[in-house]
Amino acid sequence: MPRPCRCRRIRCSPEANYFKPRGIPLDGLEEVNLTLDELEAIRLADLEGSYQEGAARKMNISRQTFGNIINSAHKKIADALLNAKALKIEGGAVKKVD
Repeated sequence: MPRPCRCRRIRCSPEANYFKPRGIPLDGLEEVNLTLDELEAIRLADLEGSYQEGAARKMNISRQTFGNIINSAHKKIADALLNAKALKIEGGAVKKVD
């Protein structure tokens, strides 16, 4: 039985939660779901340049968990970009903090 998911702290909420390739009708697209904690990990690591240890502390998770989240997020974003899929941002066990 897996351990229960620990609530992750996030500071960002996207202005847009859906991205799709231009020129392809929505009904013909597959979707990739990026969770809010994955988006926060991308923001901390890639946009702010935080190291995994500090970013994990900000999200109230372990460094190993942060590494797993960021790897998952990178794969999902690459899949959406390279395979012309829509990217939907929603969900995850998160708590918004200021």
